[in-house]
Amino acid sequence: MKYEKQVKDKRTAIMEAALKLFTERGFHGTSTAQISKEAGVATGTLFNYFPTKEDLINSLYFEVKGRLSRSMGTGIGIESIFQERLRRLWSNSINWGVDNQEEFLFVGQFCSSPYITKYTRKEVMKEYIFLHNLVNEGIKTGESKDFSPELTIAMFYQGSRAVVSLILDSNVALDKDRLIEKGFQIIWNGLTNK
Repeated sequence: MKYEKQVKDKRTAIMEAALKLFTERGFHGTSTAQISKEAGVATGTLFNYFPTKEDLINSLYFEVKGRLSRSMGTGIGIESIFQERLRRLWSNSINWGVDNQEEFLFVGQFCSSPYITKYTRKEVMKEYIFLHNLVNEGIKTGESKDFSPELTIAMFYQGSRAVVSLILDSNVALDKDRLIEKGFQIIWNGLTNK
């Protein structure tokens, strides 16, 4: 049991160090030696967990996107109206970005990176099947325009990123909750047939 905790602690330390350094310096500006030093482990230890830097990047991406997915889906089951489920997803997504700035930056900076493999992208999308289902439900019931789910999700994602960025911008003094709601209204008006 103690050995398992040590293994988990080292792996977690490596992942946390990588997240910090990747968001500060980018992939190319961050070496595995720097990650090892930041994590407080030997470089050989890092390679025991992640055989290549690409493996580390993909593992980190998968974990962060999984946490985002779980956060986005929190409480949507208690909402009975399509608009309110979508609003909750929107709010959850933005609040996650505000509360998890390093992870938010990592996802935004590296979601289109060549380091992220097609396999990882495909596996990550399995975490978001609930979002595809919600979009398809809105189309089926006529509450949403018949756009492809991929386009709708991409617009939703990019819109939420814009709102998070505005909230985090220290030069912009806007009310967070009001900004979240106004942003949702823009998305909702673009999606609906009303």
